[in-house]
Amino acid sequence: MNLPFRIAKRYFLSHNKRSFISIIALIAMIGVGVGTMAMVVVLSVFNGMEELNRQIFKTFDADIKVTLREGRRFEITDSLYSQIIGTDGVAIVTQVIEDNALARYRDYQMVVRLKGVDSTFEQRGQLDTAMIEGSLRLTGPGGTPYAVISEGVRNSLVVSLNDQLAPLELWYPRSGRTLNLSSPDAFNQVAIRPGGTFFIESRYDDYVIAPLSVVSSLLQYGKQRTSLEFQLTPTASVSKVRGALQSILGPDFVVKDRDELNADLLRAIRVEKLFITVTLSFIILVAAINIFFSLSMLAIEKKEDIRMLFALGATTTMVRQIFLSIGGIVALSGATLGLTFGIGLCWLQQKYGLVSMGMVSSLVDAYPVKLVWTDVVLTALIIICITIAVSYIPARRAAQTITTSPVI
Repeated sequence: MNLPFRIAKRYFLSHNKRSFISIIALIAMIGVGVGTMAMVVVLSVFNGMEELNRQIFKTFDADIKVTLREGRRFEITDSLYSQIIGTDGVAIVTQVIEDNALARYRDYQMVVRLKGVDSTFEQRGQLDTAMIEGSLRLTGPGGTPYAVISEGVRNSLVVSLNDQLAPLELWYPRSGRTLNLSSPDAFNQVAIRPGGTFFIESRYDDYVIAPLSVVSSLLQYGKQRTSLEFQLTPTASVSKVRGALQSILGPDFVVKDRDELNADLLRAIRVEKLFITVTLSFIILVAAINIFFSLSMLAIEKKEDIRMLFALGATTTMVRQIFLSIGGIVALSGATLGLTFGIGLCWLQQKYGLVSMGMVSSLVDAYPVKLVWTDVVLTALIIICITIAVSYIPARRAAQTITTSPVI
């Protein structure tokens, strides 16, 4: 233990016996601790929200999705499809047709997001955990087509899965004809039986998933598709598979992984996290200003001691290090308590879910929290920078006492 730190430790312990300076130091310590704890907890909540959104995306979105760069419809030849399905890391390829359509059930109607998928969609099993009624099936006995609808569609249309007589009607404008809303001939129509209901979150509340053949006939797409969805093997590298598919399909297609498909939302979470980090840093800075006042008054109180140290051979650098060390001890004590309580709260939330989200969800009941150690290191670095900033001026003034005050 070097001499400046030993003297700083003695000053820190001894000045706690003096009321006014000790109160300011205690306030600084508590403020830094509370700010540190808040930063750890809030950043962990943002990490948890990002992870929760990834779980939500994984429930519905594919690992990789291919769409046309310009235009909407495309046709995949058999040879190109064979190349795609043979790509290393690709487990399942689902052909998709997706567009808006009008859904009617008894006396109710609404515009839905109609998604036609082939039989491989059931093999992916993504919606299994999100099903709240019925089952995930698109084809019943005898080839009867079934639709899987979101809870939002079920509630808006008052759909009953037990009603075997009332079908779900899907309407889509016929191509090549002038749209006349009052004429039924202006629309293609298909009746399908709802077989299951799923719930994920509100952004998926207008989806109706139906067999590809039914949707292709309704929308008059023929062999054309709007996208291809890929589920990869567990050991596959998403970036490598995405690059391989891009080279096979060429520049006319866009190949995106799940994070890229939801880049806007993930980017918004990260921007919010950045602003919260800056805001909490300023709060910690305000709390740490008490260190400035505490050191300033301590420097005034210890003038005689500083002169004595100078007489014994101390330098300005040594005195500056003493007061910087005192500020570091105060901040380190508060930061240690804050980190301990912050990490403890995050662990308790992860383990026991102390704080509930107050809403019914099929994925999570309590606020999601994910502790990332890089955030802990970032918090520690912020506290170090703030401590140096608020301690430097009092330390410099204390060191100047040597040169501006005569030795008695």
